[in-house]
Amino acid sequence: MALLERIQSPADLRTLTRAELRTLADEMRARLIDVCARTGGHIGAGLGVVELTIALHYALETPRDLLVWDVGHQGYPHKLLTGRNGRMETLRQEGGLSGFLKRTESEYDTFGAGHAATSISAAIGMAAGRDLKGDDYKVAAILGDGSLGSGLAYEGLNNAGHSDRDIIVILNDNEMSIAPNVGAMHKYLLSVQRNPLYNRVRSRIGEFIDQQQSGPLAGMSTLVRKWEESMKTFLTPGVLFEEMGFRYFGPIDGHDIDALLDTLTTVRELKTPRLVHIITQKGKGFPAGEHVEKWHALPAGHDPSTGKQLKSSTANAAYTAVIGRGLVELGEERADLAVITAAMPSGTGTGAFGKAYPDRYFDVGIAEGHAVTFAAGMATRGIRPVATIYSTFLQRGFDNIVHDVAIQSLPVVFAMDRAGLVGEDGETHMGLYDIAYMLAIPNMVVTAPKDSTEMLALLRTGVEYTAGPFCFRYPRDASPDMAPAMKEIAAVPHATWEVLRQGESVALLAVGTMVGQATTAAEQLHAEGIDVTVVNCRYLKPYDAVTLEAILARHSQVLTIEEGTVVNGFGAFMSATIQHLAPQVRVSVLGVPDRIVYAAPRAKQLAACGLDAAGIAARVRALHASEAMAG
Repeated sequence: MALLERIQSPADLRTLTRAELRTLADEMRARLIDVCARTGGHIGAGLGVVELTIALHYALETPRDLLVWDVGHQGYPHKLLTGRNGRMETLRQEGGLSGFLKRTESEYDTFGAGHAATSISAAIGMAAGRDLKGDDYKVAAILGDGSLGSGLAYEGLNNAGHSDRDIIVILNDNEMSIAPNVGAMHKYLLSVQRNPLYNRVRSRIGEFIDQQQSGPLAGMSTLVRKWEESMKTFLTPGVLFEEMGFRYFGPIDGHDIDALLDTLTTVRELKTPRLVHIITQKGKGFPAGEHVEKWHALPAGHDPSTGKQLKSSTANAAYTAVIGRGLVELGEERADLAVITAAMPSGTGTGAFGKAYPDRYFDVGIAEGHAVTFAAGMATRGIRPVATIYSTFLQRGFDNIVHDVAIQSLPVVFAMDRAGLVGEDGETHMGLYDIAYMLAIPNMVVTAPKDSTEMLALLRTGVEYTAGPFCFRYPRDASPDMAPAMKEIAAVPHATWEVLRQGESVALLAVGTMVGQATTAAEQLHAEGIDVTVVNCRYLKPYDAVTLEAILARHSQVLTIEEGTVVNGFGAFMSATIQHLAPQVRVSVLGVPDRIVYAAPRAKQLAACGLDAAGIAARVRALHASEAMAG
C-alpha cells in the first residue's frame, strides 16, 4: 500500500520514519499533478510546500495546534494529509473540495483564505484569543514571500512582534526575493541558531539586561544591549524581522525534511514571536521542468507532462486577452498612457503592455490599495493611468478609491477583470460587488460593455475622460465577438444607452454580459408572441436620462438584469430612480441573490441565478402573465 493511502490524519503521519516522510513527499507530488490535470487548480504553490506541510503537521500537534495558511494556493498538500485525499478528484467542482481553505470543510482549516496576506493578522488574533482563555496551544501562520508586498502583512508583523505573544510565522520564499542563498555561511548561521546553547545564551542576555535596568550594573547592561544590537547583523541575516520583535531562523532549504523538522521542533518550544524563513521552488516536481508563471494555476484537462491543454478551443478570445491587446494598441497612440497591475501581469493580460512599454508599466505587487493611490498620484501629473485589477481584489482598495481618487476627482481608469460569477474559483474570488460599491462613490463613472468591442470602446472613452474616475467591468469568459483593432474603435458617447430591440409592455434594462442573454431571451419570447424591448445599459452611472424617459413613457414594466448583487446594485438604483420619475411603472430586479455563491461551472452559476436566457425568459413570462391578470 502506498504511504499516502495510509494517511487519514496527521496522527498517522507522525508514525512514519524520516525516510518514509521523503517517500511520502514524492507520492504527494505525483498525486497533486495527477488530480490537477483533471480538475485544474493552483498547483504551483502546493508543489512547492509539500515538505513544509509534512514537517508542520509532524512537528506541531495539529489540530490542537493551529496552522493558518495564507491565500489557500498552498493548501493542496494540507488537504492530502488531513483526511481529504479520497475526495481530491472533487477539487474545485460543484459540491466538492474548495480550491482554497474553508473552515466548514475541515477542523484543520482554521481560517478561510482566498486573498493574500491575511494569515499573520488572523493568527495573532487567534493567539490573543488563546491567551484570553488561558490555553497553551501553538499558532503558526504560513505565507508566501509575495504576500510581503501587501501592507496587511506588515501590519500583522508589526502587531505580532510588538505583542510578544507565542506565535510562529513561516515565510515561504520561493523566488529568492527576501535574501539570496549565500551557501556555507547561511548553513552555519542556521546551525548556530538551532543550537540549544545559543538559544539559552540569548535568553540569559535578555534576563540579565532586564534585571539590571535599575541596579548597580545598569551602565553595564546598556553596554551589553549595545553589543547585542551590533552583533545582530552578524548573527542573523533576518535583522529586519529581529528589529520587528521576532526571533529569526533561516534561511532553510524548504525541501530538506530533516532541516525543517529539526528547526520546527526547536521553534515550537519557544514562547516569543519567531519567524522561520524557508526557501522553496514553486512548482517543484512538475514534469515539464522549471516552473513558469502559467503553471501557477492550470485549467482542467491539461497534459500533466507539459501543462498544455488537451483540447483545442474554437471560441473567441477571452476578454482578458482582448484588453491586453487593446492597451498595447492604445499605448502606441498615447504616450501618456500607463498601466498598473497588482502582481497579476498574466492574469490581467497586461504583460504584453509591459513588454511593449516597460517604462509605462508598473507591477506594484500584492498591494491593491497602494496601486489605487499610486495611480492617483500619477493622475495628478497628467499621466492617464489604467489600473487593471480583479474585481474581487479591488475590494481591498475601496477606501483608496473613495479618499484618494473620487474625492479629488482624479482621472484614473479602473479595468475590473473577473467581474461577476467566476466559476470554479469559488466564493472568495466572485466579482459580484463592484457594481454596488462603485455606484455608491460620488464622481465615479460606472460602465459595463456588452462584448469585447464595446469594452475597448469604453477603454478609449475612459482614457479620454478627464473629469474624474472611470471604471468598466468584464467577465472571466470568452467574448461573444471578435474585436477589431483599437484604431477602428471609437469612444462611446458619454452617458448613453443603446436600444437593441423595440417591443411593448416590458423593457429589459440589461447590463454588460446580460445584454447577450437578454437578446437571446427576447428572440425566444418573440416566437411565443411576446415582444419586449432590450436596452444595453452600458452606462450605469450616469445613466441615459433621455432614453430612460422614453422607455418609461412606453412601458408599464421594467426588468433590470445584472451579473451582480441585487442588494444595492443597478436594479436597486433604477428602482429608486424610476419610482421618482414614473411611480406608475413597475420595476423588477434580476441579479445575483443575497447569498454566497460557491464553486461550480460559470454557466451553471448563471442558470442557478436565473441569469441565462432561459431564466430571463421565464421571468418575463411571469411578469407578462401578472400584467394580463391585472388587466
